[in-house]
Amino acid sequence: MRKSHPIRRVVLATAATVSGVVLLLSLKPSSDPASASAAGAAPSAAAAGQESPQGGTGAAGTTTVDGNATQTQYGVVQVRLTVAGGKITQAQAIQAPKGGTSDQKTALSVPQLNKEAVAAQSADIDSVSGATYTSTGYKQSLQSALDKVKAAGASSSAGSSAGSSAGSSGSAQAQAKTVTGQVAQTQYGPVQVRITVSGGKITKAEAVQAPKGGTSDQKTALSVPKLNQEAVAAQSANIDSVSGATYTSTGYKQSLQSALDQAGG
Repeated sequence: MRKSHPIRRVVLATAATVSGVVLLLSLKPSSDPASASAAGAAPSAAAAGQESPQGGTGAAGTTTVDGNATQTQYGVVQVRLTVAGGKITQAQAIQAPKGGTSDQKTALSVPQLNKEAVAAQSADIDSVSGATYTSTGYKQSLQSALDKVKAAGASSSAGSSAGSSAGSSGSAQAQAKTVTGQVAQTQYGPVQVRITVSGGKITKAEAVQAPKGGTSDQKTALSVPKLNQEAVAAQSANIDSVSGATYTSTGYKQSLQSALDQAGG
């Protein structure tokens, strides 16, 4: 019996060791750090996915509108507005008097007028002292831009109402828009073209400014109606100049092209 004690001790010690190892293994966490971190990252990814749709909605309603070019004693003034959510977010003069003392007056007055337009959200702004003509032209062009914004909003609302009651015919009418090209200065005076576009096609073209005074009146009366017709027929600015009214024709085509560019081609 005494000889068997060492063997029994070895067996008991081995059994105890095995039991300890089994116990330690049973207490090991079921998930490793990698899986735990992955589980923790899932809520963050979901949160990011919820935030991203909100980020892109603000810029969708931003539009840019050019007011009519206003002829002043010292040059043309034209205002461009950026509107978002029904409010003016930016105003800038894309045309203003230049040359001689006009450069200094424009540099001083236009930035102030831009700020006032955004602050007032209307054309009811003060004239800048020493730049009365520029200020007056600015306010006139600004008002015309605001009128276009208002008209576009009313047209959009009317189109939505008509669309709900009359189907596709209402949406077709809502696509019609009027675009005014930039003023083209010619040797005999400014030329500016306005086009009406519907369904991607020019439906109407007209010269809102053209040379006048003296023989220019006769040349304008003869050339402009023909240029208007050619613009609608050609659906582009690639039209023939009218004989005897080369300068007017060239200015017309330049302004027409700028209107087409604004309308998207």
